[in-house]
Amino acid sequence: MSKLPETDQESIAMQSNFTYARYEEVDKEQLEKDIDAIKETMPPVSEEDFQHLLKMERWGRIATFSGYGIILFLSMVEAFFGLGSLLFWTFGLVAALLISIGNVSRWSNVVHPILHGGYDKVPNIPERYTKKYFAKGSRRFVDFLDWIKPDAWAYEHNIMHHYHLGEEDDPDQVERNLQWLIQSKIPMWLRYVIVYAFTATWKFTYYAPNTLRILENKKLKEQDKRTITDYELDPRTKNGLELWMEYYLPYGIIKFMVFPMLFLPFGVQAVLNAFIIILIAEIFANIHSFLVIVPNHSAEDIYMFSEPSKSQGEFYLRQIMGSVNYNTGTDFIDFMQGFLNYQIEHHLFPNMPLSYYQKMQPIVKEICKKHNLEYRQESVFKRALMTIDLMVGKTKLLRVDGI
Repeated sequence: MSKLPETDQESIAMQSNFTYARYEEVDKEQLEKDIDAIKETMPPVSEEDFQHLLKMERWGRIATFSGYGIILFLSMVEAFFGLGSLLFWTFGLVAALLISIGNVSRWSNVVHPILHGGYDKVPNIPERYTKKYFAKGSRRFVDFLDWIKPDAWAYEHNIMHHYHLGEEDDPDQVERNLQWLIQSKIPMWLRYVIVYAFTATWKFTYYAPNTLRILENKKLKEQDKRTITDYELDPRTKNGLELWMEYYLPYGIIKFMVFPMLFLPFGVQAVLNAFIIILIAEIFANIHSFLVIVPNHSAEDIYMFSEPSKSQGEFYLRQIMGSVNYNTGTDFIDFMQGFLNYQIEHHLFPNMPLSYYQKMQPIVKEICKKHNLEYRQESVFKRALMTIDLMVGKTKLLRVDGI
């Protein structure tokens, strides 16, 4: 093992205060055997697992349609009878929250596992629920209407993030991506303000341009050309134009123009009210999705790695040491967190149905205990605060260098 920089030695040395095994001490060959053996304990993917997916999809749709139903009800009452502002906007915020929950659920509970191929092996499954057909072509507007193009997100997330977790090539490495803020002279209090504001817009300001950049870099690498390091937002550039024409405008026009105009029969004010509620729902959805996605791999007790893994066992070890779970429990608790509260299990077995993670969790915990590995699991709110501390530069990731 090569010598670590002094600061990184201090980070690793912190582990001596814990009872957990150090990275280099773990028997990676045995860990590989133990993790692989989990597959043998699990039954084949079945109709029951698919029905569980449909239930999650149904819950999300109920939230979405309930939210828009409340807007319709408010528009009718306001048009024909009038309604006090306090009562109107109280129900309006409820509608926004429901639309937001439906938005996040569609992405995390449905799009995420399907694009990983989690249900491809279900016998006689409808093609639209398989990775090959889901959200392809015009079905994007039915299956995954969002700021992000499905194929760009699938490559950025399924390939680059999952197979390079915590490495230089991981596009979602928060500490590296926020160096512009961490290394700045901006006062700490203002950094927190910037980060909190970012959570309300992060799909628009980060995820859309970043997924486009990562997908474009794949093409550039294949052509031995220089890759893109910065986002291109200017529509006068090739990638900037693609970002606006294929990412921003399709979602923006449908969500913030077409949908509000559906309420025009109840007057111009109804259109404006619908627009405001949908805009608030978008802010809620950004905050909600940030809350359940970003803290999965970002805090002072999470590791980053300077080199690619050299074996499958080492790859498994990194998924455990580089991930954290949130509290788990009932389908409802898991639904509200997009099943991203099983992040360790998901990174070990990304192409499994959502229902498998509930069954796998006790087994994975036992394997971690056997190998004296820390199985991190805490409240999503605590982890979010830890992530924000990392984003502003108050804390740092742990490092494993030269191994």
